[in-house]
Amino acid sequence: MNGIGPRLREERERLGMTQRVFGDIGGVEPNAQGKYESGERSPRVDYLAALAARGVDALYVLSGTRTPVPLEGLSTDESGLLGAFRQLSCDDQAALWHLLRRLTNNDKSRQTMRPLTVERQAFLTEGMR
Repeated sequence: MNGIGPRLREERERLGMTQRVFGDIGGVEPNAQGKYESGERSPRVDYLAALAARGVDALYVLSGTRTPVPLEGLSTDESGLLGAFRQLSCDDQAALWHLLRRLTNNDKSRQTMRPLTVERQAFLTEGMR
């Protein structure tokens, strides 16, 4: 979706609101809401501020970029992990995502492993000595 109008409509639908309800929140008539969404008119700042107060991502509506989720809910360890993850190269991030999916059983392509035979287990044990 390109432009303010389609993103405004996307936000309205994400929140499960009608044009009438959305317009009421922003202080405009439903026909004005329709014109905003179609791109015929540009919304005013006070309209966007009222919508933002009710959960609309105004940054997304204006720029197409989602507002980052606040980090204040993270523990110190979680924040540290996130910071370290962001410093990794793209390849290392991909490898870490793969590992996490495997560890949390979220890897749909995961194959079940066959149990080790007694001979194979003995061979591996001997090799580790």
